[in-house]
Amino acid sequence: MKLLNRQLSPAHHSRATNSKRRRTLQHSATNHHNCTKRQKITFSEETETLTRRPGPSPNPPTSNRFELVHSSKQRRRSRKRRDSSATKDGHRRWTFSSRDFSNFKDKFVVVSYNILGVENALKHPDLYSRVKPEFLEWDRRKKLICEEINRYNASILCFQASFKCYENDNVCEWEICHFVEVDRFDDLDDLLQKDGFRGVYKARTGDAYDGCAVFWRDNIFTLLHQEDIEFRNFGLRHNVAQLCVLKVRLFLEKAYKLSEEYGGIPILLAGDMNSSPQSAIYQFLASSELDIRKHDRRYISGQVELPSNRGDFRFQKRNATSGWMSNSRQLIHRWSDEELRLATGSYGVTKLQHQLKLCSAYFGVPGSCRTRDSSSEPLATSYHTKFMGTVDYIWHTEDLLPVRVLETLPIDTLRRTSGLPCERWGSDHLALGCELAFANNGNRI
Repeated sequence: MKLLNRQLSPAHHSRATNSKRRRTLQHSATNHHNCTKRQKITFSEETETLTRRPGPSPNPPTSNRFELVHSSKQRRRSRKRRDSSATKDGHRRWTFSSRDFSNFKDKFVVVSYNILGVENALKHPDLYSRVKPEFLEWDRRKKLICEEINRYNASILCFQASFKCYENDNVCEWEICHFVEVDRFDDLDDLLQKDGFRGVYKARTGDAYDGCAVFWRDNIFTLLHQEDIEFRNFGLRHNVAQLCVLKVRLFLEKAYKLSEEYGGIPILLAGDMNSSPQSAIYQFLASSELDIRKHDRRYISGQVELPSNRGDFRFQKRNATSGWMSNSRQLIHRWSDEELRLATGSYGVTKLQHQLKLCSAYFGVPGSCRTRDSSSEPLATSYHTKFMGTVDYIWHTEDLLPVRVLETLPIDTLRRTSGLPCERWGSDHLALGCELAFANNGNRI
């Protein structure tokens, strides 16, 4: 978990002191601390606090440059034009909220990216059988990744893992938030330092070569606190359903506790959660509660692996959140008392709850049907030989507001690549990006 603290510019110090408002985010959280006049940003799995140094931002948010003095009617027309071409073949663009954020001065951009670790790509060539060998070379991919990151003008970068996960085979390496497959951290660190970033890395325990990493702009933020969460002592590596529930539950509990310690600061969660928008895990994040007995253990993440005679291709189960199943299936795939205890943390507990009121950033900025599903989540954030679908997300609490989000690619565009990584994109996942503003930082509408 990383707690990042950002100092306000001199123009904001007076307002921050008078209003005495606190703000912080988890996987990015921010806090106006009355004594230190700081905004704090918190990341779970590791917590960092960034401090913005006095003076104007060297790179003002893109939204300020594009939406300044238009009338509401003009804004709607220009936004409609932008949305209609938000994602062209081979290019990604930003889609803006319908709300006017010109009075919101304190904004930041977070990018979450599953960058496909080198070791993982080598261990699972079956996932990239249609990808040209040169597109898997790390030197080429890291160049593309860094060039892409520079285009987004992010203040905070959260890198996650890419891995093989077959639920029916009970094999899963499941990482949440900014758990990252960064087995070439030094390479990334060297490149990003040249662009003004600093970063921290935590290796995963065991035989794996990957880990997690977070980077921030050194001229804006300073690291104040870091905290790690490890799951090796729970002995659930090969129990997919329990592991999925356990990790999300512990992660949210830690995020809430940290938020309360800093006065109820805002929370931001970002990363590859290995769960579809139709999954029980997604339902838990969105609704703050989940009765896990009502969900088949095999499909807790919302992903289904087809039999080998159908190409061994995993897809996202559209009715995965449905609680109904036949009595025979309940008997076969029901949770045992011990499984429930390990997943929920207590005997006799089947209904999970968390105290964070989370919103999906992409849900808050509706986009085109070419790139979004019915819930406004991206249609696909990952594509390789055995899977196409959405597993990456950016979540935030209600005291943060999405200004704009980075559109993914249309399904037909992805299919023409025959799989990721490809000539233009350096990972088998697409980066997610969002610019966020603080809800009490401007005139409420």
